[in-house]
Amino acid sequence: MITISFKPQNVTKILVSSLKERPREVVINRFGLGSSAKRKTLEAIGREYGVTRERVRQIENFAIESIKKSAAIERAREAFQNLVNVFGKKGWVVSERDVLDFLSKDPKTRNHIHFLLVLGDEFKKIKEDAEFHHRWTIDEEMSERIHDSLRRLHKDIGEDDLIPDKEIYDMVKSYAGADIKKKIDEEIIRSWLKISKVISQNNFGEWGFAQSSNIRPRGMRDLAFLVLRKQGSPMHFNEVAGAISKFFSKKAHPATVHNELIKDERFVLVGRGLYALTDWGYSKGTVRDVIRNILKENGPLPKDEINNLVLKERHVKENTILVNLQNSKYFKRNKEGYYTLA
Repeated sequence: MITISFKPQNVTKILVSSLKERPREVVINRFGLGSSAKRKTLEAIGREYGVTRERVRQIENFAIESIKKSAAIERAREAFQNLVNVFGKKGWVVSERDVLDFLSKDPKTRNHIHFLLVLGDEFKKIKEDAEFHHRWTIDEEMSERIHDSLRRLHKDIGEDDLIPDKEIYDMVKSYAGADIKKKIDEEIIRSWLKISKVISQNNFGEWGFAQSSNIRPRGMRDLAFLVLRKQGSPMHFNEVAGAISKFFSKKAHPATVHNELIKDERFVLVGRGLYALTDWGYSKGTVRDVIRNILKENGPLPKDEINNLVLKERHVKENTILVNLQNSKYFKRNKEGYYTLA
């Protein structure tokens, strides 16, 4: 388990104590180092002091540089090294949110850790862009190689792909290079994936494009699709509703789920209240429609073979199939006992 061996509040208290009153107050307010975890904007602080936001920025920058040049900074070297060790174990480059959440769940403590990252020359912040979130690194060359690996991953994932953990870890490893492979594990790769804005993970642990309905389902139909896909076999709409409530913490009424599935081409009603995915090869229509399609495709067939083929398409009783076959308007039985289309 990766932890820090120092109390961030104690370290930052020593560091800001080297400042004069106004720059100290600006830093405390900007980084949320006081009794409140709220971080104030440049505008808000400027209004308090009756100065422009640019002047507040100048005071903030001056305060940070002053701390870096003060004797107090040496007392924080052990803390900085401790954080460097954390970054090394997390894979050299870490999303800002991930490293702060990982080290502490307390908002105040996270503010103090963030302030130490800003002060430490060992850490470089890389601002967010179209592909990646805000992140911090202790090795710029290594971080660029990691970014390149993630960019390759972005290109190789299809729009509707859903990739399990093991497969995506193997993909990232294959892009990283032989020298890096030996130094990383699944926890490090998971940390790298959190940098990406392009891909994300759904509630079943599958990876795909962050904006796709497979990762961020937008309604009951999308939730039902993920549930059925995960199940891998037909489910009653009551079961689908229960699974949605269980895995997505969303209240799903069975009747609502039933109505939504009927309207969506991704689902097929294959039995009394039983739904399957169209992707699994099930065809639309009633049992009669299924029998007609089978006979159109295969020609005359005996009853037993028709039963077997229909049961692959529909979860119904054999008697239901027989009743449909006896409808002379649609089917007839020849002298050999085979059924054909009327």
